[in-house]
Amino acid sequence: MPQDEDKAWQRLDKFLFFARFCKSRAVAGELIETGAVRINRQPTVKPHAKLRPNDVITLPLPAGVVVVRVLGLSTRRGPAAAARLLYEELA
Repeated sequence: MPQDEDKAWQRLDKFLFFARFCKSRAVAGELIETGAVRINRQPTVKPHAKLRPNDVITLPLPAGVVVVRVLGLSTRRGPAAAARLLYEELA
């Protein structure tokens, strides 16, 4: 049920797209399938992996590796300022 998904958890590929880490869900899916993305230190190759608030994601990006904690979930891709509120970068 999509409504349950957006309240308690969200697909990893959707989150990466909504939080503006990737330009599209397809790009997010390709990045995840390489096995380079981790959720709570566990590698994942599934774009449909469940992501919940307080999960920690490790992402390999062109500018370097980024580690973020999920603060909230979104139902759509909004402006960059709103996307920044969905996560916090960890040192």
